[in-house]
Amino acid sequence: MAEPNSVGIVTAQTAHFDQPLTLMSGAVLPAYDLTYETYGRLNADKSNAILICHALSGHHHVAGRHRLDDKSPGWWDNMIGPGKPIDTNRFFVVGVNNLGGCHGSTGPSTINPDTGKPYGSRFPLVLVADWVNAQARLADYLGIQQWAAVVGGSLGGMQALRWSISFPERIRHSIVIASAPKLTAQNIAFNDVARQAILTDPDFHGGDFYEHHTVPKRGLRLARMLGHITYLSDDGMGEKFGRMLRSGEYKYGFDVEFEIESYLRFQGDRFSGTFDANTYLIMTKALDYFDPARHYEHSLSKALEQAKARFLVVSFTSDWRFSPARSKEIVKALLDAKKHVSYAEIESAHGHDAFLMDDKPYHDLMRAYMTNIAKECAA
Repeated sequence: MAEPNSVGIVTAQTAHFDQPLTLMSGAVLPAYDLTYETYGRLNADKSNAILICHALSGHHHVAGRHRLDDKSPGWWDNMIGPGKPIDTNRFFVVGVNNLGGCHGSTGPSTINPDTGKPYGSRFPLVLVADWVNAQARLADYLGIQQWAAVVGGSLGGMQALRWSISFPERIRHSIVIASAPKLTAQNIAFNDVARQAILTDPDFHGGDFYEHHTVPKRGLRLARMLGHITYLSDDGMGEKFGRMLRSGEYKYGFDVEFEIESYLRFQGDRFSGTFDANTYLIMTKALDYFDPARHYEHSLSKALEQAKARFLVVSFTSDWRFSPARSKEIVKALLDAKKHVSYAEIESAHGHDAFLMDDKPYHDLMRAYMTNIAKECAA
């Protein structure tokens, strides 16, 4: 039975690019694939296209299901679909898996045509600016000269911000949700601990574990467990798990006793079975390196002076990984650069993950903003 307000069954597509891509590191990808999905219809003047940028562990599958028996829909299905805040009756929505990913786009697990083996440790680091450059080529491939909006949460928000700087003529609205202008030392520290868990796993083999027919699951599991703690708030975790015991009494050992331990181990196990360790390293490094002000005398407002987009910046009160104060830094820089920006701080107990949750005030805000964009497209 068809699900109401769903884009339904969707099929991923792949775009191949033979034009070499020079990365910020100086490395060159001679050719590459980008996997993407689309929902809705591109209008006659191609003015209603929305790009959805994914966060660290995200991918191109944003809405709908690949099969009727899929247990879960796309990762932002509560936001995207017919009648939803990003309404596919009005917009042509594109979800893309970034370079370096492990869900179809060229990445470390892809076969390197020069060696006939997976790239593994030979796959170069890819930064946010590189992803945006690759996405611009995907826009060309789809015949889209200008996005009505580029939307993203967390690492996706950084891409939305970068789009406004790298391609000011090709984006009308930049929607930056639960994000930051750059990482703090604490955030970089979290990322490095996660990376060390992977790098020191005996099954990692310097990044070439594919050739050893193994997977560094232990390291990836620990990395995900650590990351997951930072995606939740203390209040939210307390409300959901508190100090609940699985058996109802202390066992005085190191096996799982508290429900929160069970939850984190489940999340870590599930993630380590579906995600690529090298991709995790690349994505966290892209987070660490993101600093668009770096080439503008360390002034974000100078970096944003060339932007022509209008901005919506959204934060959540309980997000301590990218707190509202970090979003306000972006807002201040935009105001200093005399740009048009709207800002909202949403009351939420869900921590950093709040941008993925079904929250009425948040969704009402997004719906109202996107409705105005739809009116522009129809004008």
